[in-house]
Amino acid sequence: MDIEQNQAELIDNFVKQASAQKGTALGSVILEATSHPSLFAFSEILAVPTVAELEGTENSVYLKVLQLFAHGTWSDYRSNCSSLPQLVPDQVLKLKQLTVLTLAETNKGIVRGKLDQLRRCFEIQFAAGRDLRPGQLGSMIQTLSNWLGTSDNLLVSIQEKIKWADTMSELDKKHRKEVEARVEEVKKSISVKKLQTVSRPKLSSEGSRISTLNLVE
Repeated sequence: MDIEQNQAELIDNFVKQASAQKGTALGSVILEATSHPSLFAFSEILAVPTVAELEGTENSVYLKVLQLFAHGTWSDYRSNCSSLPQLVPDQVLKLKQLTVLTLAETNKGIVRGKLDQLRRCFEIQFAAGRDLRPGQLGSMIQTLSNWLGTSDNLLVSIQEKIKWADTMSELDKKHRKEVEARVEEVKKSISVKKLQTVSRPKLSSEGSRISTLNLVE
């Protein structure tokens, strides 16, 4: 199954489960979601009304756990572990993976793919990302706008280089035709000279001797 499709189906499944539960019962749903090895996005679950209603209740700790996995890191958990339930091993692994994704925001992203040694390339099959933190959307839009501006400038530069390459190609073609035309002219000139040399009359040795005798007589 396609990885993105699997991710979407998982999110849809957990959203339906969360929508059907309330209060303490949501704890098991959140535990399962935050422990699942293939789920990396939790904003849709956070947006479920029954989950949002946990805020300020005795079960708000479940909401905090889900918020931790949506936006937090392993350091955040270590700093607030006294007010959060102990994580199971699968949750610990997942939170550490998500922490790496956060670190990768300023470096390289985490991708899954296939290395094709024959073609010497890496074929990307999946790229993981994190949920947007509150207030992060504005900075992301600005980053995207800057990227688009840079992309436009890059596109103009590429188009100019393509135009220059086309111009050079046309000049090269024109020069090649001129050279070929000169070569043909030289060939024709050589052919004409050869033809003139072959068609010039030659006197035989006998003819020369007879002429000499006639002159003596």
